[in-house]
Amino acid sequence: MTRAQLDKKPVDVASMFDTVADRYDVTNDVLSLGQDRLWRRAVVTAVAARPGERVLDIAAGTGTSSEPWADAEIDVVAADFSLGMLRVGRRRRPDMAFAAADAMALPFADESFDVVTMSFGLRNVSDPESALREFVRVTRPGGRLVVCEFSQPVNKLFRTVYTNYLMRALPPVARRTSSNPESYVYLAESIRAWPPQGELAGILQRAGWSQVGWTNLTGGIVALHTATRR
Repeated sequence: MTRAQLDKKPVDVASMFDTVADRYDVTNDVLSLGQDRLWRRAVVTAVAARPGERVLDIAAGTGTSSEPWADAEIDVVAADFSLGMLRVGRRRRPDMAFAAADAMALPFADESFDVVTMSFGLRNVSDPESALREFVRVTRPGGRLVVCEFSQPVNKLFRTVYTNYLMRALPPVARRTSSNPESYVYLAESIRAWPPQGELAGILQRAGWSQVGWTNLTGGIVALHTATRR
């Protein structure tokens, strides 16, 4: 079984996601108790893409997160660095645009998107600040960023219960639903090690984004960070 480490070498993370691609969406739905659908709807609302705009969806995986824009006939590029994920996505949605892309070295021209969004992928990047600077580069002036990522529950008791679920319950559930359950041990560890909301907001600002803010979802299990390119 392939499992990435917390040093997050791109080749290890990509290989790990390749092994879970076929059952990735089903496993996420089970592990989140269906909450992932609510989180993704919140992303679509926050992105607020309009006809004529171009959206870059980074770490789009199989393209599930990109589908709402494609279905609304909005120009969206579903980008990911896992070729296994992209193969599954192209098989599911041959009508959508998919691109192999490293978040820290995007294969797109400067100022080529109105909105950049990334859901549950930033914590898998070895240098998140470098990726966020790259997102600035490909976003048009006045363009928007929406990052949806696991965060820190605001209630202390809830935070303890949630951490116990991550480390004790998540791996056994993954063994029943995932093609690579060991990968979910890494995912649980990466969630626990990820900085809380305020720290990530500071990273966004250092990377060059302005009007940075966030909204907590499900008590802070997930946070929706938004920002604008100056």
